[in-house]
Amino acid sequence: QVQLVESGGGLVQAGGSLRLSCAASFRTFNFYTMGWFRQASGKEREFVAGITWSGGSGYVADSVKGRFTISRDNAKNTVYLQMNNLKPEDTAIYYCAAKGTTVVLTTPQQYDYWGQGTQVTVSS
Repeated sequence: QVQLVESGGGLVQAGGSLRLSCAASFRTFNFYTMGWFRQASGKEREFVAGITWSGGSGYVADSVKGRFTISRDNAKNTVYLQMNNLKPEDTAIYYCAAKGTTVVLTTPQQYDYWGQGTQVTVSS
């Protein structure tokens, strides 16, 4: 059974940093594209960042470009989201997702597996 477990969320002041982690349980982790999404209260879930199995193709949404970085460690079955210069509008529940493919996917419907989410709150 596939499990994705996020960690690293919390409360931070504007301008601060957090690093989210997502640990995956499946053995063939290195054959999965991994993505990060977020959902603010009352809004739809939106793509934040994605990375292919090789780690060579990381892609971030325009709204976080220059502030967020996605990376992965296949030896640890873990994907990371480094978030710098956080803003109040980054406040949301952040979800990790996985799909057995070789390309970065940007819509929630394209992913097969999801974590339970981790709350990120940025105070002004």
